[in-house]
Amino acid sequence: MAQEEMISESIKALWIYCQKNDFCGYDPHDALNSPYLHWPGKLPKQIAIQLLKRSPVNLRQLFGVKKGHNPKGLGLFFSGASALYRMTGEDEFKSTAYRMAEQLARLKSDGYSGYCWGYNFDWQSRAFYLPKFTPTIVATAFIGNAFFDAYEALKDEEFLKIAISAAKFIANDIKRTTFEDSLCFSYSPRDKSQVHNANMLGAAYLAKAAFYEDNHDYAELAFRAVEFSLSYQRPDGSWLYGISPSQNWIDNFHTGYMIDCLGDYIRYSSRYELERNFRRAARYYAANLFTDEGAPKYYPDQIYPIDIHSCSQAIITLSKLALQFEDYSAPLEKCLNWTLHNMRDPSGYFYFQKNRFYTNHISYMRWSQAWMLKALIEYCGYLEKIRSTASVIALGERYELRLENNRFSFERAKI
Repeated sequence: MAQEEMISESIKALWIYCQKNDFCGYDPHDALNSPYLHWPGKLPKQIAIQLLKRSPVNLRQLFGVKKGHNPKGLGLFFSGASALYRMTGEDEFKSTAYRMAEQLARLKSDGYSGYCWGYNFDWQSRAFYLPKFTPTIVATAFIGNAFFDAYEALKDEEFLKIAISAAKFIANDIKRTTFEDSLCFSYSPRDKSQVHNANMLGAAYLAKAAFYEDNHDYAELAFRAVEFSLSYQRPDGSWLYGISPSQNWIDNFHTGYMIDCLGDYIRYSSRYELERNFRRAARYYAANLFTDEGAPKYYPDQIYPIDIHSCSQAIITLSKLALQFEDYSAPLEKCLNWTLHNMRDPSGYFYFQKNRFYTNHISYMRWSQAWMLKALIEYCGYLEKIRSTASVIALGERYELRLENNRFSFERAKI
């Protein structure tokens, strides 16, 4: 099967799989939804989460964990539905996008300056504890970006209003550590952690909101947040996860986040002098976080576990990089090929992790399926922009993938 056909079939099969499950499922970190595992104390909670996350057998039914709609997962699917509507013009995707927008409006966390979201489970990290639906900068930024995406695809002003509203939460409710010339956004209104990917997600989001709304205050906050994380960029282009001694690691998908966020910030702020920082981060990423076969390593010095979130984020980040720099086209194709041949189930969903001696086949709706849908659509956007020759590829019985005159769309197949 040619790669283009595999992409088409993968998108179709994954969408059908998620749709049949009502975009509802388990999450690697949902152990504290169990009535039996919500133990008192920090360490017992961490053990419970890791027990279910690391088990190659899904123990959730045994411990009473039910499937759920994760707001961040719904946000990723919402973005995907909007993109598929743009590609196809099919009302099925438009109606799904509106239904998800309504769900997300109902799932927002109340009592804050603007629209904001958290996860549908309690969460115990190394640093802090968050009750379910406590809004975070990460969930809010990704869901807010989905509303921006939907606005661009569907031209509904209500979506833009919600996206802009989410910036108020980041600017007013997220705690931040302030320095003379910079600041660092925390993860939530309840903590004061200094983690680079959360900080940069907030900065990029405020820069985007400032671009749409011409808001100088947002632009200034974004500027200072970016200055903080740039001051911690290492000479080789990398960032440690955070500034605490317990956060001194580099991993694949958080590095991808950082590159994407810096790229978005440069785009919306027009601070093109930061392109050297951007290029340095991209070079480090491609040179240190992939095997020769294209598999994404978990850490620079450790391949396993190969996580589907690393795969999806790599496809997203490399698709964006390949549009700017031809050198990243080959790594993109290798990573995409490796993922489709090693992490995809014949039924259409994607596995959680591949370890040295076994593969964890558990399906996680947010962590695996939503992110892979976003990744495959991002790759299609890459194809849309680079293809200049016309081609038509069948997409199952209902649609075909058309690549013509630098435009990409799904159209009803001629039968």
